[in-house]
Amino acid sequence: MARTCAGRFAMLEDRRLLHRLRHGDKDALRRIYEKYADDLRALAGNLVHDTATAEDVVQDVFVALVRMVPKLHLRRTLGAYLATAVANRARDHYRRRSRERLAPLEDADYLAADTDGPMQIVGNAELLQKLRAAVAQLPYEQREVVMLRVHTRMKFREIAAHQETSIKTALSRYQYGLDKLRSMLNGEVPK
Repeated sequence: MARTCAGRFAMLEDRRLLHRLRHGDKDALRRIYEKYADDLRALAGNLVHDTATAEDVVQDVFVALVRMVPKLHLRRTLGAYLATAVANRARDHYRRRSRERLAPLEDADYLAADTDGPMQIVGNAELLQKLRAAVAQLPYEQREVVMLRVHTRMKFREIAAHQETSIKTALSRYQYGLDKLRSMLNGEVPK
């Protein structure tokens, strides 16, 4: 019940912010950016494996949001909408570079957007390095499903719609991705 109320409150807050943004309130855009940018950069970083490109993807999404806001009507949370936009832009980037080997991430921030501080990052650096390398080895479709589920808690029907596939396929990609990660990490990641 509390989660449902929190979700409704978040949607109401997002709708109010969009309303303010439609009417020229620049502070509303700043608030939306502060609320979602870190998670979106984490998602983009996990999908494109390049710090600069991840930042560009997120900035492109916010520029597109400003352009779309007059005709934008949310059917779900703004966070889910923005995450889908990031995933779409990351997929476009991936398709453009599909023949090239993606470079590894430069820093561990993208795998742990909500860390407790520098000591936690230092303590988990080796594990993050292994996890980062394992995620990079997943086929893109599996990586995308895993990252959308983990970073945005999107429902599988939303992920399936985003990937233009069936729910069963999205679930399979998620499960195969997790199985591959477990296999590659040899049980080193706590469940």
